[in-house]
Amino acid sequence: MNKIKNIAIIAHVDHGKTTLVDALLKQAGTFGEHEKVDERIMDSNDLEKERGITIFSKNASFHYDGYKINIVDTPGHADFGGEVQRILKMVDSVLLLVDAFEGVMPQTKYVLKQALEHGLRPIVVVNKIDRPNSDPDAVVDSVFDLFVDLGANDIQLDFPVVYASAKNGFAKLELEDEDKDMKPLYDKIMEHVEDPEGDVNEPLQMLVTNTEYDEYVGKLGTGRIYNGKIEKNQEITLIKRNGNLVNGKVTRIYGYDGLKKVEMEVAYAGDIVTIAGIDKIDIGETVASRENPKPLPLIDIDEPTLAMTFMVNDSPFAGQDGKFVTSRNILERLQKEVNHNVSMRLEMTDSPDAFIVKGRGELQLSILLENMRREGYEVAVSKPEVIFKEENGQKMEPIELAIIDVADEFVGVVIEKLGLRKGEMVNMNQGSDGYTRLEFKVPSRGLIGFRNEFLTETRGTGIINHSFFEYGPFKGEVTGRRRGVLIAMEPGTSLGYSLNNLQPRGILFIGPGVEVYEGMIVGEHSRENDLVVNVCKGKKLTNMRAAGSDDAVKLAPPKEFTLELALEYIENDELVEITPNSIRLRKKYLNANDRKKYENSKN
Repeated sequence: MNKIKNIAIIAHVDHGKTTLVDALLKQAGTFGEHEKVDERIMDSNDLEKERGITIFSKNASFHYDGYKINIVDTPGHADFGGEVQRILKMVDSVLLLVDAFEGVMPQTKYVLKQALEHGLRPIVVVNKIDRPNSDPDAVVDSVFDLFVDLGANDIQLDFPVVYASAKNGFAKLELEDEDKDMKPLYDKIMEHVEDPEGDVNEPLQMLVTNTEYDEYVGKLGTGRIYNGKIEKNQEITLIKRNGNLVNGKVTRIYGYDGLKKVEMEVAYAGDIVTIAGIDKIDIGETVASRENPKPLPLIDIDEPTLAMTFMVNDSPFAGQDGKFVTSRNILERLQKEVNHNVSMRLEMTDSPDAFIVKGRGELQLSILLENMRREGYEVAVSKPEVIFKEENGQKMEPIELAIIDVADEFVGVVIEKLGLRKGEMVNMNQGSDGYTRLEFKVPSRGLIGFRNEFLTETRGTGIINHSFFEYGPFKGEVTGRRRGVLIAMEPGTSLGYSLNNLQPRGILFIGPGVEVYEGMIVGEHSRENDLVVNVCKGKKLTNMRAAGSDDAVKLAPPKEFTLELALEYIENDELVEITPNSIRLRKKYLNANDRKKYENSKN
């Protein structure tokens, strides 16, 4: 049986998790001298590389001092909490990574809370100590306070601290020590992380925490072996979540060497492995011995807090870009996602062309949509809606913890805007760099659509981070978007002349030369009502010349929407049309008369 240590890395988005894994793998001699190694090698997905965030948890390993150390990179965003909760079942300790400048952030609180509840003893790594204006000592104090707030026990409060700069490849135990290499962190892992429990002589028990599909060997299940051993071609019994037993045979076993999967003949208790051969394997199930099948405790996953309706794209431009446009295509893709993603739910509706997807937050749902459009799907989606609960006869709604960094001059306007959205300020710290940090508890409803307004009011300089905090009593009605939209009157191509005439009416979302259809949203009105406009009207030609009337048209750049901003922007009677090449905003009812009928039916 091998000497093994299992550890996960948890942190807020962009605090350097993936860069730290790079440094640990490189300095442990995982890669050959002539091997070309990319930066952020654990970000294997295109979206992860582009956004610089971890979305899917991933496994790697390295060898140090006679031990094999399995290391798991986890997502930093609370929307991917399902990934984090599964991973913590596989490991015996966590590296809690905190930025020496930004300090404790909402996602740090979320993932640390999960780790402490699992009884794990974290090692705190204060990263980016080389950043200007960083304050590592103050960060360690705030981390200690956070441990106390989250109810850590005495053993967990006695956490070791390592100071590091993952980008520059060094770690040290005291700030005065020399900047050399990652050895102090390796040594702290060896000293602090307990060897995995488990008896190799007991009957086999392995908890499946991840699944994926391989074209050559079929469905793969990844998890930790709690007891016993697993061998190639072994007959096993799969214990489903509902208690049913399914017999199967393990055809392949893969371990990890660096980032590469390597085939194994046998694996023992304590190791993290991937097995093939069982097509019906799913997350949260137990792979057990055929003779004595015993289930392991199920994985508890947080309930979804947001719901969104996915519909077949029925706009006049439907089918121009995408390969997969039918309800059958969309349903199959969503079912596949739900099988892999335990924190998502899929529900049918009365319509065969619409499906409700429930998830942990806007980012999780927008990442799914972004992946779908890259795979060639076309879909229309509704405004995200929060999921309410009822406890003891009282209506409860999801509350988020928002941490906002803004220049001092914008503090008043941010407090005012969040007050209108039922936000409650819980903390305020003025920094020495002209910025103030505000902490709010805000209903999730209040944050939908707030980012657009926030960026406008702070002139693009403010930073907002938020994550699910708890379910709390219903806070009453929340004001939404204050302004109406400009709606295209007829199909055609937008012209600079007509757009120029519309500029005083509001903010445009399109430039000249854009194909539009009736009911498409082309801008934001400067007033509260919607306005139907003609963006395709050209200038009447005449052989008479007038001074000043032939001046060049000067158009302000149109406001462009990312997928997340589009989902936040729309109201209940609007949709986002998502295709491989375009993101368009539109009204649910494209025809003006249909919209009037809908409005009248509501009244």
